[in-house]
Formats: sequence, structure tokens, C-alpha cells
Amino acid sequence: MKENGFSLIELLIVVAIIGIIAAIAIPNLLKSRQAANEASAIGSVRTIGTAQATYQSTKGKGKDFCANLSDLTGYNSIDSNLGAGAKSGYTFVTTGVASTSTSNSYFDTLGKPLASGTFGTGNRAFYSNETFVIYQDNDGSASTLGGTDATTRIPTGGSPID
Repeated sequence: MKENGFSLIELLIVVAIIGIIAAIAIPNLLKSRQAANEASAIGSVRTIGTAQATYQSTKGKGKDFCANLSDLTGYNSIDSNLGAGAKSGYTFVTTGVASTSTSNSYFDTLGKPLASGTFGTGNRAFYSNETFVIYQDNDGSASTLGGTDATTRIPTGGSPID
């Protein structure tokens, strides 16, 4: 009596081939997801900047920027996900400072990945302010994007996105 089916060796070879294919495909999938999250973060930082400009020209009476994301959400300038401070694997914070008799109003917006590295949500952090130039760092920590020169409002580190 002849039995039909696959031998154990044949099944192990198929499992090994599937494992090799997965080992090749998964890192590429993770990199693609990180790239998509980073592109979304750049768009979100740009959206916050546009919302700040709109706020300044309307509610800010041409001089003041909005203080935070929740207020921008309240004015329907940004969506509720972004207004909550998290979107597509990134956290976002914006801080607006009102003008005084000696200084103009300004704002800072920072987007940081929830986790960086091979299995993280992104590997770059993004920063923008009232100059509307978006800057990036390449380690996702945003440590070089936090401080700005008081006169030029350019971050002390990072590089502009082309």
C-alpha cells in the first residue's frame, strides 16, 4: 500500500524557504512604514504651521500665534487626532508665545517619533516655527531641535528639509 503526502524533509524545506522570504521582506516593510510615518509627520508639522498662520491673521489680530494644539483644534484649524498630540506614530507639541511691547509673537512646533530604531515608528524628528521652514534631526531624539537662536529663530542643530 502506497501512502500519498509530503515527507518531513519536504515540509521542512518549504518552511525554511518561507522563513528566508520573510527575513528579506519584513525589514523592507518596516522601512516603508517608517518612511510613511515620517512623510505624515512632515505634513502634520506643515499643517500646524498653516493653522498657526491662519490663527494669527484672524483670531490673533495679525500679531499673536495660538498657544497650543487643543486651541487650534477648537478653532477647527487641525483635526482632532493631531490636536490630541499624536498621529501616525509621532507625538506633536506646539507652543505659541504672545507678543509683548518688546518682542513679537512666535511659536515652536516639534514632532517626535514614539520610538526610533529598526522597529520604531520613525527615525527623524521635525521642528518648525514662524519662519515656516521645517528642520529635521536624524536620530529621532529632537535634542538638537529644541533650542533656537533668539534673533534668527533657527534651531541650534538639525538641518532644513529640502
